[in-house]
Amino acid sequence: MSTGQLLLDPTSEQTSNLLQRTPAPASLDGLTVALLDITKAKGDVFLKALGTLMTGHGIKIRHYEKLTSAKPASPTVGQTIAAECDVVVEALAD
Repeated sequence: MSTGQLLLDPTSEQTSNLLQRTPAPASLDGLTVALLDITKAKGDVFLKALGTLMTGHGIKIRHYEKLTSAKPASPTVGQTIAAECDVVVEALAD
């Protein structure tokens, strides 16, 4: 595994930063998963099915939604997810 990866922010970045990737958890047992709907068409359908599947396996989930897919999530949404959840799944669909 590399020591870092170059992650590009598609939201008007002027320079790129080398960020450390957070390692994936070995298991979702005991963790809370955020399901973030970015309000693209059919993303909610995917997240609902994924949430049902995860809940059936005993995984705790919480649902969140951006106001619009055209803009980044508000800082409040990000802060709430960071405070309440351990892992995030973001639905992208078209």
